Amino acid sequence: MGTFLGNFESSFQEIQIDHELLEEIIQIANESHPHEFMAMLQGKVHKNVLKIENLIFLPGETSNEGAVMKLFMMPMSTGSVGSVHSHPIPNNTPSTADMQFFAKNGLIHFIIAYPYTEGSIQAYNAFGEMVDYRVV
Repeated sequence: MGTFLGNFESSFQEIQIDHELLEEIIQIANESHPHEFMAMLQGKVHKNVLKIENLIFLPGETSNEGAVMKLFMMPMSTGSVGSVHSHPIPNNTPSTADMQFFAKNGLIHFIIAYPYTEGSIQAYNAFGEMVDYRVV
């Protein structure tokens, strides 16, 4: 992957997510089912690698048809780089609403689809294009 979205702190060429964090996402998706869950992703760029380190939970509402967060309640210094949410169906393709959210709220967005496994999660950039990531 080439330079990703130009000048974000120092641009990055690789996306990494911690295995324990991925396991936490899978667990939360399972516990939320059949409703969607949504959280923001916290991360840092270091040596051309965007490392996703934590989840940021904000107040909001969820249902089996969608999830909404009150983004205005997020402190400016959280290090938010994108989002993660679940789809309670076996489809991790972004919806039109997802694409609109992606464009305004960060660089990397993960969608995990039912049955909520490591194989049912996909990462997208702010334009809704699939991007590669590595579990570390």
